[in-house]
Amino acid sequence: MATAPVHMPELVRATSVRQVRLVCGVILFSYVISHFLNHALGNVSVDAMEVGVYYHTAFWQFLPVAIVFYAAALTHMGLGIYALYQRRQFRWRTIEPLQLVLGLSIPALVMAHVIGVRLGQTLYGHQKLYPQELYLFFVASNRIWTMTILLIIAWIHGCIGIYFWLRLKPFFTRAAPYLLAAAVLIPTLALLGVYQGGRSVAIEADDGEWRTHNLTRRQVGTVAEADTLDRITGGLTIGYVGLLGLALAARGVRALRERRGGMIALSYGNGKTVRVPKGLSVLEASLRHNVPHASVCGGRARCSTCRIRIIGDHGALPEPSQREAFVLTRVGATDPSIRLACQLRPTSDLSFFQLFTAHTLSASGQASTPARIGQERYLVSLFVDMRGSTQLAEKRLPFDTVFIVNRFLGAVSQAVVESGGQPNQFVGDGMLALFGLSADPQQACRQALKAAASIATHIDELNELLSHDLRQPIRFGIGIHGGEVIIGDIGYRDHIVFTALGDAVNVAARLQDMTKTLACEAIVSEEVRRTAGLADDALPQQEVAIRGRDEPMAVRVVADARELAMLVDRGARVAA
Repeated sequence: MATAPVHMPELVRATSVRQVRLVCGVILFSYVISHFLNHALGNVSVDAMEVGVYYHTAFWQFLPVAIVFYAAALTHMGLGIYALYQRRQFRWRTIEPLQLVLGLSIPALVMAHVIGVRLGQTLYGHQKLYPQELYLFFVASNRIWTMTILLIIAWIHGCIGIYFWLRLKPFFTRAAPYLLAAAVLIPTLALLGVYQGGRSVAIEADDGEWRTHNLTRRQVGTVAEADTLDRITGGLTIGYVGLLGLALAARGVRALRERRGGMIALSYGNGKTVRVPKGLSVLEASLRHNVPHASVCGGRARCSTCRIRIIGDHGALPEPSQREAFVLTRVGATDPSIRLACQLRPTSDLSFFQLFTAHTLSASGQASTPARIGQERYLVSLFVDMRGSTQLAEKRLPFDTVFIVNRFLGAVSQAVVESGGQPNQFVGDGMLALFGLSADPQQACRQALKAAASIATHIDELNELLSHDLRQPIRFGIGIHGGEVIIGDIGYRDHIVFTALGDAVNVAARLQDMTKTLACEAIVSEEVRRTAGLADDALPQQEVAIRGRDEPMAVRVVADARELAMLVDRGARVAA
């Protein structure tokens, strides 16, 4: 508890308006999922829907939960209106304006239902449950189409928000098929449940006894009470539409003031200059004038790819917001001339250049191979290097040396592929292999360890094959470490490659170097050993100093890499 105040300022700096809106949206979407699953019970019976709604309301009307829910609803609606005012143009993505329009339409569509059920219960003690609501929708009026549209809009709006939230998460690629299945099945079952329940109620409503028991004053109220609730609904709807109109009017006033305040020139450092009103962010200016500008997160200050370096005096620029300062600190950008283009709103002429080049179309106008944007995920890096290649080259013709090195790299690559990994980079007589692109962390660690054992076996076979031409057998060193890295396309124009960047990759390379001094074939980090499920006493442990790290690192020294396959199999059997 004593450390909580220390982290609170950093938490505040890391929190943006978008994140508050996201948290509120997740709470509301949880309610929508619960409600949809309750609707889906209509495929069983109306009685099943009534049993389900008992547990649904018991949870969501529990006082602490209800306070959080209604606070989230009001906050989300207010921030949606603020987003309408704040957004200066809608060229981020086609889907974002759709999400905003759908979100702003939900309060107007849901107003009558909320007032009729919740306020009716509060003011008059109405007990409207599924039989009464389905009767009103299917028999007493034709509101079923309005409710159907509301359900579809609310679901699409929520799914878009969840997509924007999760698309950069490490697990999203693996989870996407299951999320898509849920996104299709849940609303389909819900709408079918409402239809089946409505049909049942419409048939039962012909029975006078059913009407006597289900359409009492206690349950549906009087005509006068209904008129009062309708007037309240109309007033609140007009008030909400007025708020939207006020936001649009404020946008107009802001645009007028900006035009009167004058224009500023933004120079991109490559001869390109645009003139924009004061108040636009640099990224908004780029998108407005179709200037390519890198921005993986779409201008949400969730990444730093839109970073720019100011040319000349930066003292007159607005101070970074808390969110911008947090992101810059997180990526180690302490130079005050480096800013986030999505957050910086200059008030005077500005010259800068982009630190990251945006991917653009080829000269022919056709898009080249789609670039894979940076993504953070857990990968296991395996570095392997051929020992003695320099001495090998001194005593052979160049083409003979290349032949042997290629045979070595071919044997290593075959072992990696057979174990489920992917050869990634070839540097001289060394190679980086990645594990976990399509596997969970535990499986990735086991694959890397098995690959190390397989490399040793394949090199033995290669040594036997080349024994007549080698004075000494080929030796190797392997370093294995796992952790969060950034994967994506790196390079320039036609020389772009897919690779991984991060501390975990660097550590694996350094562990490979240490195999020389520790006289072993492989060094495995404690992280990989633990995640793979190997016994604690399976390999000797040692503390080593890693360049760039303040604290020593625990590693496992592997004298004979062939033993790793047996250790992995033993660990898998114990886990099973």
